Amino acid sequence: MQVDRLELDTVRELVDVSGKRVLEMGCGDGRFTFLYAHDAAYVLGIDPKRDEIREARRARPASLAKRVKFRVAKRITPPRRRFDIALFSWSL
Repeated sequence: MQVDRLELDTVRELVDVSGKRVLEMGCGDGRFTFLYAHDAAYVLGIDPKRDEIREARRARPASLAKRVKFRVAKRITPPRRRFDIALFSWSL
């Protein structure tokens, strides 16, 4: 899809996720996550909407199952691991 390509190109211009640990806040159904996740070392997508997280988990390609995780997050305790990059897109 042309919009997806535009989004991915824009993200790549702004930040390099290659080999990085990424925290994506407001990940929704994971559509955006899946665009860049193949480049990242690890991605944790969080969203307060349980249905969106359920859909993201369902749609997650098998090739990303070990390095892309999704969590419902209404209240967040600080992650045990550090992240190199935090992304916040399409959430406002």
